Amino acid sequence: MEWVLAEALLSQSRDPRVLLGALCRGEASAERVETLCFLLQRLEDEEARGGGGRGAGALPEAAREVAAGYLVPLLRGLRGRPAGGSDPGPPARHRRRVLRAAGAALRSCARLAGGSQLAAALAEEALRDLLAGGPAPGAEAAVEVLAAVGPCLRPREDGPLLERVAQAALALALAADGDGGEAGPAEDAAALAAGRLLPALGQCGGAALRAVWDGLGAAGAPPGPGRVGPQLLVLSALAERLLPEPGADRDPRTREEGPDARRCWRFWRTVQAGLAQAQDALTRKRARYLLQRAVEVSAELGARCACGPQEGNGPSLFWWSEKKKDELLKFWENYILIMETLEGNQIHVIKPVLPKLNSLFEYAVSEENGNWLFHPSWHMCIYKRMFESENKILTKEGVLHFLELYETKVLPFSPEFSEFIIGPLMDALSESSLYSRSPGQLIGSGSPLGLKLQKFLVTYISLLPEEIKSSFLLKCIQKMSSRHWCAIPILFLSKALANVPRCKALGIEALLALRDVLQCTMITHQILLRGAAQCYLLQTAMNLVDVEKVSLSDISTFLMCLRQEESLGRGTSLWTELCDWLRVNENCFRRASDCSCIGLPETSSLNIYVKNLVQEYMKSPALGTGENCFMPDWFEAKLVAMMVLLAVDVEGMKSQYSEKRRTQNVLRIFLDPLLESLMKLGTNAYMPLLKTDRCLQLLVKLLHTCMLKGSSTQDDEVFTLLQNFVMSTAESISEFILRRLTMNELSSVSDLDRCHLYLMVLTELINLHLKVGWKRGNPIWRVISPLKNASIRHLQEMDHGQEPTLGTQVQRVISMAALATVCEATDRTPELQLGSLEAGPTERFLSALPLNHTLQKPHAEEESSLCEESSSSQGWGKIVAQYIHDQWVCLSFLLKKYHTLIPTSEGEILEPILPAVQMPVRTLQAALEALTVLPSDQVLPVFHCMKILVPKLLTSSESLCVESFDMAWKIISALSNTQLIFWSNLKAFVQFVFDTKVLTTAAKIKGQAYFKIKEIMYKIIEMSAIKTGVFNTLISYCCKSWIVSASTVSQVSLSTAKNYSELVLEACIFGTVFRRDQRLIQDVQTYIENLGHDCAANTVIENTKREDHYVRICAVKFLCLLDGSNMSHKLFVEDLAIKLLDKDELVSKSRTRYYVNSQQHRVKNRIWQALLVIFPRFDQNFLNRIIDKIFHAGFINNQASIKYFIEWIIILILHKFPQFLAKFWDCFSYGEENLKTSICTFLSVLSHLDIITQNVPEKKPILKQAFVIVLQWCFSHNFSIRLYALVALKKIWSMCKTWHVEEFDALTSVIESSLSQVENMPGAGNAKKNWQRIQEHFFFETFHPLKDYCLETIFYILPRLSGLVEDEWIAIGKFTRFTDIPLDSGFQWYLSPTQLCERKPGDWAQQDIGSNSGEADDQSEWTDVQKKIIPWKNNVPDLDLELVFQDRVAKLGKSISRLIVVASLIDKPTNLGGLCRTCEVFGASALTVGSLQCTRDKQFQCLSVSAEQWLPLVEVRPPQLIDFLQQKKSEGYTVIGVEQTARSVDLTQYSFPERSLLLLGNEREGIPANLIQQLDVCVEIPQQGIIRSLNVHVSGALLIWEYTRQQLLKHGDTES
Repeated sequence: MEWVLAEALLSQSRDPRVLLGALCRGEASAERVETLCFLLQRLEDEEARGGGGRGAGALPEAAREVAAGYLVPLLRGLRGRPAGGSDPGPPARHRRRVLRAAGAALRSCARLAGGSQLAAALAEEALRDLLAGGPAPGAEAAVEVLAAVGPCLRPREDGPLLERVAQAALALALAADGDGGEAGPAEDAAALAAGRLLPALGQCGGAALRAVWDGLGAAGAPPGPGRVGPQLLVLSALAERLLPEPGADRDPRTREEGPDARRCWRFWRTVQAGLAQAQDALTRKRARYLLQRAVEVSAELGARCACGPQEGNGPSLFWWSEKKKDELLKFWENYILIMETLEGNQIHVIKPVLPKLNSLFEYAVSEENGNWLFHPSWHMCIYKRMFESENKILTKEGVLHFLELYETKVLPFSPEFSEFIIGPLMDALSESSLYSRSPGQLIGSGSPLGLKLQKFLVTYISLLPEEIKSSFLLKCIQKMSSRHWCAIPILFLSKALANVPRCKALGIEALLALRDVLQCTMITHQILLRGAAQCYLLQTAMNLVDVEKVSLSDISTFLMCLRQEESLGRGTSLWTELCDWLRVNENCFRRASDCSCIGLPETSSLNIYVKNLVQEYMKSPALGTGENCFMPDWFEAKLVAMMVLLAVDVEGMKSQYSEKRRTQNVLRIFLDPLLESLMKLGTNAYMPLLKTDRCLQLLVKLLHTCMLKGSSTQDDEVFTLLQNFVMSTAESISEFILRRLTMNELSSVSDLDRCHLYLMVLTELINLHLKVGWKRGNPIWRVISPLKNASIRHLQEMDHGQEPTLGTQVQRVISMAALATVCEATDRTPELQLGSLEAGPTERFLSALPLNHTLQKPHAEEESSLCEESSSSQGWGKIVAQYIHDQWVCLSFLLKKYHTLIPTSEGEILEPILPAVQMPVRTLQAALEALTVLPSDQVLPVFHCMKILVPKLLTSSESLCVESFDMAWKIISALSNTQLIFWSNLKAFVQFVFDTKVLTTAAKIKGQAYFKIKEIMYKIIEMSAIKTGVFNTLISYCCKSWIVSASTVSQVSLSTAKNYSELVLEACIFGTVFRRDQRLIQDVQTYIENLGHDCAANTVIENTKREDHYVRICAVKFLCLLDGSNMSHKLFVEDLAIKLLDKDELVSKSRTRYYVNSQQHRVKNRIWQALLVIFPRFDQNFLNRIIDKIFHAGFINNQASIKYFIEWIIILILHKFPQFLAKFWDCFSYGEENLKTSICTFLSVLSHLDIITQNVPEKKPILKQAFVIVLQWCFSHNFSIRLYALVALKKIWSMCKTWHVEEFDALTSVIESSLSQVENMPGAGNAKKNWQRIQEHFFFETFHPLKDYCLETIFYILPRLSGLVEDEWIAIGKFTRFTDIPLDSGFQWYLSPTQLCERKPGDWAQQDIGSNSGEADDQSEWTDVQKKIIPWKNNVPDLDLELVFQDRVAKLGKSISRLIVVASLIDKPTNLGGLCRTCEVFGASALTVGSLQCTRDKQFQCLSVSAEQWLPLVEVRPPQLIDFLQQKKSEGYTVIGVEQTARSVDLTQYSFPERSLLLLGNEREGIPANLIQQLDVCVEIPQQGIIRSLNVHVSGALLIWEYTRQQLLKHGDTES
């Protein structure tokens, strides 16, 4: 077209200058400039052919005039014009079009002008504009000019100019944004420079190409992810020059002019960065293009080529040898295939290609010497790409594949490998979701990835050279400390490191890094996982630390990072392991300095270190000797106590079989300085204050640390010795504490911490005296009374008319705290009760205390300068809160002691002796006021007081009690369950709101309190969905309060419980569906718990039993204690049963259709489990009321597990009460239409007729009735019904023969013949297999309704066998471990005595049946593999599926097709509905689906628009697909898969056979690997885009149409 236009213009005038001049006038539109360009190119073409007859001499001048007079000014104008402003619409596109045309015209002008002067001048001017750094449009115009005139420059004469242009172009191209974001004007200019200017300059060769190549080389290290894009853009633009076209330049002289990118390591590193790190698909595609082109060039040239790494040593990054051509081509072909496949980002596409990755390792390692032939960084690129995938399944697959490398092969060492493990691999391992269980794996069996990680790390580290091992482990641990890890990854990494074989690899630097990792573990709220990780990190240190490089001081500092209450508890296996490690290595540690060893037998470095540690600790500090100094930190005391006990236990290990006094001597030597100071406390008034603090701190920490975890302290020799030592100093310590607390020696704010320390020591001394046996007159006894009296005296002293001083206020706080401690100790210790129940002065004083009395803050000038910041408003507020808290502790003691004196209303006592006790309304009002004042961590004693007061006042002051419920609930609901105070506050709250007396009174009056309690109950249940364990606290307390003993339940409490039976109901059906991350945490916690004592965290951390399962366990064990013969029990059970059945009916109505393992399924399942548990308490009268509801439940659509429970309970009812058989027979009298979804349930019940009639003396009438009913269902049109009827018939017939029912003798031959036919069914079709499966099913073969009636069957075996998710399996061990509700020792309902527990889930499951498409459709579903049983005709010819389909198609007047579309793997109703419609439109012979229930879905029906009524639908479940495909193959069908695989056939190249079966994959996973093996061919739809995947319905529709098109063409050719 362009040439025709140019010829037409030239034919109008013989002088081209006239034409050029005419075109250069007027508005510079895109069309005008393009026409000018066409004309110039036409003139240039004529000039080149030598046909310059048209003003040939004037053309150069005319060209110069056009360039200088028109094009250059035009381009200048475009440089200064904005690129469309903010509007990226037509103006911007128009400007680019003009630019492009003007540039091309300029190139023609330069060539027509002759010589390079014009080109050089234009290039200089454009280069100046480019370097000036003006607006982006100017740069774009300058690049267009340079791209136009660049090829016209002379390589030699204009070499310097070319170099400068090349450098500017490269700088512009590399400045582009490499993130693949939206392009702007600057990015357009950069892309233009890379896409047009640089290739144009590359044609000039020589200087320009060298300048570009040198510029790329000067970029330094390989670019990061954000900058690799521009470099690959430049490299791919110059690929023809850097990697010339194979065969284009075979002349060696021309080939040597340019650089060879294949020999440059920086080029390959850039390609690898693009393959592995680039964020956008286009950059990765460029990297693959460069790699593929390099391989093709190498194969074409054939010459040897090698490029070593930057380091100089090691395998080559790239090499080529003609001798190894085939192996090299195979390697790179597989490599590029894998990288291309990874672009699909779909695991079902990628998984079949992964075996090729194994072959890459085989190619990459030399068989001769075992060295790397290819640099391992190429393999790492593949793994990096997988690790960084958005698809977490692909990431997990990549990590697993990498961890399995050393299971089958031994790879040579490579630094790159180690760096990859520490870098990308550990980054990928930080994702918690990778550690989830595999499908079918039991809960608590451990993460497959975690176990593989452990195995990999052990193998890899053991293969490392010794000189490398230390640095690798150090970097690995430092990597763990460089980021905040989630609990699960850090746990499994720590466990893997702990299993590395012992070696001396780590020094002090690594020990510090391990300490940092320990601090990382403290972030998580998962206490058990945190504790387990600490255990494994300590084991890592013991296994890998070189003891000669670290001192005992380093070790002790490291041990202090462990929390003893979570991991390193004394008496655990970890403590013993640590002691043994210290014993073995005690003389090998690096010595810090020379130490004295006087007095230590057979001195060791550990004993010397500990002795010096204690001596150094006991030295009086030089600073802070004043009375107002701050108390020292507890860190040193904790460290010294731990090291003392470790050293003593180590000594005990050594003397285990020798002298026993050795341990006593060593402990005495260690503690001599401490005991000496403690003995002087009571007499030496001038001992430095800090020294006394440190002595008492060490005493407390020694007692706390010495307590054994998981065993009794009575057998602990060390604890006994320590106890005796402390008891010898008890008198001195108690006198010191009494003096300090009562003699006004504590007067500053900092002394409040000392008060807390003294009271803690006093409590410990009381506990010690209780353990050895409390004796009246002991030192503690002598201190308690003076302390109490002095405290009361201080509190009674009031400075009337004077401003309070700091000292007096502090003394009041201390006195109240001491009084609270005495009250708590007296409450716990009956021996401390100092008098009778008559109120003494102490009780009267406590009762008369003004409640919630706050302390006025003293003036600042009277405060100590050391404590100014502590007595600020915030600090003083905490002090006052503690003071009020201690008041309520004392009042709680008083109320508990004199609870019998509390009146039910005020006004009865005129002059109360104990006002706080005898005026309860005022006290409760004060409690409400206290809740508004106190912080949430101080409200516990107020709750305790409320627990005593509310039951007394609920009748007379109900509104006040309701207000107290509300106020307390606000405090609880505002707390987070990760706070330590939450659980203690919740427990106290539950104890006073759900107290039995409160519940009873509230239920009687049925007022505000009753409804408020129920409201709070439901709020607690609702809170449990986000705070696991909250409901556990409530149900456990209520059930325990309703139980008097393990064997009896009081009638009063049960009558109360009946009013709150909703609580037990909700407990029976409780259980949330957790998010995936929550389920993963629970799985890992179960795994740790299953390790038992092997993990010390299990011993140290108490199992709180806060899992959701324990709610149901508590309710079930409570129900098991109820006695059906007790009237109150009986009424409670009956009320609960009715509520359970109503709940089932409500759930059924809420959603008529629900999916397996959905919340509705789980709730219904739990309802019937609870009904089974309480069934033995039902009597005949009650069953008369509910039997219809139970039978009605059998008529409802239900999942398999629920059907089994309903059938089971019906069997038990009919066994226990045969009189209900008449109602049972009525269930079969409904019309067939109503029974389609339920008849199998009642037929299954009949298959256990032998159990039902066990207690019936006259069985024959029942057998007759059952026989008649079953026989008619054997002729049902529905195959499933026939199967269940045959199972029941087989059972009933065997009973008839046993009991000799003469009435049926005439039918013997028919029945025997029918059953024989079923048993000996010919062929291998589905009919025979289904008959075998249903007979082998556990419910018919193994299950015994009576013998298997136990908790294990109900809650574990049956849910497991019926396909329920593992979350619903409750192992029987959990019932036995839950001891809050004890059962009788004779309880026998735990374990199943039969073989049912050994059964595995089968592939047959009871399912509800029925379809909207009518009976004819039901029949056609099974005619391919089944036939109806007609007893009097034993030889019915097999019906062929294809004949049935053809007959049906002919009746409908449709064309015949032989295409079967298999959609059994597809889940979504929308996709199935669309496919159904497509298949019907194009005349497919059949569509198979996983379940015909999908046709009822509204989304299916909306997409199918009734197509299912005109298309044969066949139900083939996924487990049956292999058999179905094999059968179709035998019938001559070709099985075609729609899948992208390594050997897929392009759809445009494939010819469909007439008998084609099209298998479509799942939306997410595609076609499973086991089914891919069944395929005859894989067909792939050609694609041009980046996404690389289509919707499954769209894919299926494309292939269905292509099949139809080909068949139409074939039929057309046949007819013609």
